[in-house]
Amino acid sequence: MTIEKTQTLIVGAGQAGLAMSEHLTKAGVSHLVLERDRIAERWRSQRWDALVANGPAWHDCFPSMKFKGFDPEAFIPKEDIADYLVAYAKMNNSPIRTGVEVTDVQRLEGGAGFRVKTSDGVIEAGSIVAATGPFQNPVIPPVIPETAPVKQMHSSEYRNPDQLPKGAVLVVGAGSSGAQIADELLRAGRRVYLSTGPHDRPPRSYRKRDFVWWLGVLGMWDDAALEVGREHVTIAVSGARGGNTVNFRQLAQNGMILVGRTETYDNGVLTFAQDLVKNLAGGDANYLSLLDAADAYIQRNGLDLPEEPTARDTVADAACITDPILQLDMEEAGIKSVIWATGFSADYSWLKVDAFDETGKPDHQRGVSSEPGVYFLGLPWLSRRGSPFIWGVWHDAKFLTDHITTQQKYEAYKHPE
Repeated sequence: MTIEKTQTLIVGAGQAGLAMSEHLTKAGVSHLVLERDRIAERWRSQRWDALVANGPAWHDCFPSMKFKGFDPEAFIPKEDIADYLVAYAKMNNSPIRTGVEVTDVQRLEGGAGFRVKTSDGVIEAGSIVAATGPFQNPVIPPVIPETAPVKQMHSSEYRNPDQLPKGAVLVVGAGSSGAQIADELLRAGRRVYLSTGPHDRPPRSYRKRDFVWWLGVLGMWDDAALEVGREHVTIAVSGARGGNTVNFRQLAQNGMILVGRTETYDNGVLTFAQDLVKNLAGGDANYLSLLDAADAYIQRNGLDLPEEPTARDTVADAACITDPILQLDMEEAGIKSVIWATGFSADYSWLKVDAFDETGKPDHQRGVSSEPGVYFLGLPWLSRRGSPFIWGVWHDAKFLTDHITTQQKYEAYKHPE
């Protein structure tokens, strides 16, 4: 039986796999992209209906292809992002096979490269790029038992308010997904409890510039590593309704009930950590620090950008902040649904190689793993803060392509006799 061979096999046809394919094509490296579902599947089937990009169109795109038919400052709806990724793959003539799942990757015995088992047969590849990203398995903390009389779902399952039974909703997690879903439910007339943890909340825009521009000119997208102790700090930013700054204190004034981190459940009663005030203060400090850095940059560079004195205005704290709720009887509160906006875990069970550290996380430097010939792409902080974004993964893919082609030159070298 003839076994198919390729120089590089890319697993995953999301933004990471597609970016890698573009660079490998330009470098003349033969490759295949295998995707178990459709191109950009998660944008279509694992996001809520009203989701838009968290960054403007001019910024959240591949350098080699802009969004067509949208204002550069627009926040692109999820279906249009998926369509954009499909068009990008077509533009680059990427060799993609959809509906093919990779089930097992192992190093070839007695030879270079890897043996890859798929749902469509066996492939041998000189190198492997794991471009499946960090969003494989939804994480729901084991707090409320499945037998509890309340509907529980992960944010990846949420679509719209009509999907939920009538009654109040508890949203756990105050990152971008949790904040936006909670706000959508509040606007739909639901009574909403939002469980907040440590978070950053940058201004959507300041002095006529979007926060993504500020992070760019201030060099923050190039931060090489997350600060120690901030591993669980989420970011709350939204492109909904044309883009707006997430302000939890204002949401509380609008009727949302804020609570601290969800800790325990016992016979219908939830307990929350005494950290709400601290978490809100941390988010406010992050917000103000970016305003300070922006003002200093404007002054230092003599820019003529309009002042925005109301950006530092505050709102009075609602009762849920001045007198935080530490225990809540779910039945008395009328809570019928819980949405867990608590992130995902990665799944590399198919990748049976020595490319992971003692905790099971990818062991790599800028995506080049400890296992020669295996590469990771699309992970947060792969090389810098901007790595998870469309434009960031494009640059990371270029680096990995350069590494692959350099290695191929070494392997092809023949010493003169």
